[in-house]
Amino acid sequence: MKRLLCTFALLLPATACTVSQQGHAQAVAEIGGEKIVTLTRTPSSSTKPEFTSITLLPGRGMEIQQITANFPGKGTVDVLASPDLAGTAKMLDQDDTANGDLGYRLGAAFLVPYPNRIRGKLSADGTTLTAEWQGRSVTLPANSIGAAPGSERHAMHGLILKAKIEDVAIKNVPGGQQVTGILHGGNFGGHWFSKTDLLFTITLTAEAIDTSIVAKNVGSEPEPIAIAWHPYFNLPSGDRKQAQIHVPGATVAEVDNYSNVFPTGKIVPVDGTRFDLRAADGKPLGDTFFDDNWSHLEWKNGLVTVKVIDPAAHYGVDIEGLSPEIKTIQVYAPPAKQFVAVEHQYNFGDPWGKEWGPMDTGMVTLKPGQSTRWHVRLHVFIP
Repeated sequence: MKRLLCTFALLLPATACTVSQQGHAQAVAEIGGEKIVTLTRTPSSSTKPEFTSITLLPGRGMEIQQITANFPGKGTVDVLASPDLAGTAKMLDQDDTANGDLGYRLGAAFLVPYPNRIRGKLSADGTTLTAEWQGRSVTLPANSIGAAPGSERHAMHGLILKAKIEDVAIKNVPGGQQVTGILHGGNFGGHWFSKTDLLFTITLTAEAIDTSIVAKNVGSEPEPIAIAWHPYFNLPSGDRKQAQIHVPGATVAEVDNYSNVFPTGKIVPVDGTRFDLRAADGKPLGDTFFDDNWSHLEWKNGLVTVKVIDPAAHYGVDIEGLSPEIKTIQVYAPPAKQFVAVEHQYNFGDPWGKEWGPMDTGMVTLKPGQSTRWHVRLHVFIP
């Protein structure tokens, strides 16, 4: 049975479980048929920025709808580019596709069991495709296509965009709160090779937002798994050209074009190109379009860290990957939008594509009973 549990420690300020209980309450209490969950805390520093809330959608695969932070002298800042709850409800409950594809166009959707694109043989009606992994076939939703004429339908961003999370529970942790939930995903509606359980753990403290997903093969067959998320990081100044991004990747995957965004199988050095974003504070975005996948990542102290900095707003966010299985970072940054999407993911795009030959493309193979954990952490700072 689904349940929402709340426990509160006496030493912490009063917090709320659902948005309808907040002082800034909105009329929307449910999205995806499940109660919205909001963790909150009261800022305590007059000199340092602190996280103050995180709003989650258990009815939509535990998607993060918004994160807020307090900046002294500035007030509350939205960390994610996302509509308000009324706008989110309209997108996800009224306007969305059957597959839930608008979920990865706001906030931060979680992408399991595959981020990015998978190609395959399209069905006659164009709604599904058949792909092959280690000699075994699987049918996936053909839920995405590029805008250019002649673009190819493909599978995109996993199978949990409309999943309902069970056993959602909130507890206090030192300095903040934590929410957990479970998805008994089975074979994801007949679209995967074995049965999978996903355990979500998301923690709010002053210093950090921690997000993790443990995927466990609870079936009887081996299965490939890759995990990521799709967070749209806000640029508070609204001046995209001067915003900077640091990506510690020495190579980038060549793609056919920015409509399909299919890898060619070539991994090329970033040296001397617009893809070299390794400077400590990155480079200004200017008018540059990115929908690219960096690899050969630089790890420091067990972290692979991307920075998004908005100098005009005196604002920055660190996005730290902690799982060694994270092999690539996808960045999506269209010039007409005031966000940068930064996706720490296990895999390269089209991970089963023949273009890669024998290369390890990052998906983890789980035998029955085995697990893998994806873990990413956020910090906000004044640059």
